Amino acid sequence: MTTLTMSQVDLERGELLVCADLSAEFSSGELVAIVGPNGAGKSSMIALLAGDLAPTRGSVTMDGVDLGGLDAKELARRRAVMTQANDVTFPFSVRDVVEMGRFPWAEQSNPSRDTEMVDAALERVEVGYLADRKITALSGGERARVALARVLAQDTSVLLLDEPTAALDIRHQELVLDLLRQKARGGCLVIVVLHDLVAAAAFADRILLLADSRIVATGTPTEVLTPELLSRVYQHPVEVINEHGALTVRPNRSHHATRGVETPNH
Repeated sequence: MTTLTMSQVDLERGELLVCADLSAEFSSGELVAIVGPNGAGKSSMIALLAGDLAPTRGSVTMDGVDLGGLDAKELARRRAVMTQANDVTFPFSVRDVVEMGRFPWAEQSNPSRDTEMVDAALERVEVGYLADRKITALSGGERARVALARVLAQDTSVLLLDEPTAALDIRHQELVLDLLRQKARGGCLVIVVLHDLVAAAAFADRILLLADSRIVATGTPTEVLTPELLSRVYQHPVEVINEHGALTVRPNRSHHATRGVETPNH
């Protein structure tokens, strides 16, 4: 059982407060979606949870241990991170990139185990056929799936992913989110930043809504994804349709009333 906890966390960059008074607890077996408008602090929150950024105030702990007290290798054995920037500028093969996920275990694993983990990760995100291709020759969506395969090969109990479906087509969005849900059901803690509120509603056990660098709501999809709250946070009219528990979130365009068509004078 793994618990990741943020306690009254602030993060400042220069004079800018990018995260303010963040307090939250996450546990094994759940998939948590972090949602919110652009600039709300979602990526910064993921970086704080990963230990890649140190809070200006407050603390981030894993099982009671401050992330700042863990060395890089120990941290990499506990959590895997997929950032928005997945660019690899050197022409490594896809297999080489995914094998990088096994580096934290180099002293504890063996070549056959590493090969097994890499092969399984490649197949789970459907990039096995690309294993010998150069990463620089792939499309954005293919690179995103390779980045996820590296995260899976790392074989950690905590997965932190920042917009893993942004570059993917519908099929692979569903594949990836279903895979992450399976990881959570298998006992992992999965925290994922999503812009697609419908996908968040469909796959997340819990949703955390950020706005103006703060947590404004946390709870089940039906508790958080309300038209009143979303309209206020996104500063745009939003409607939420609940069909037998399946939520559809979409802009409310009724305010774009048709004013009629003026006909020219003849």
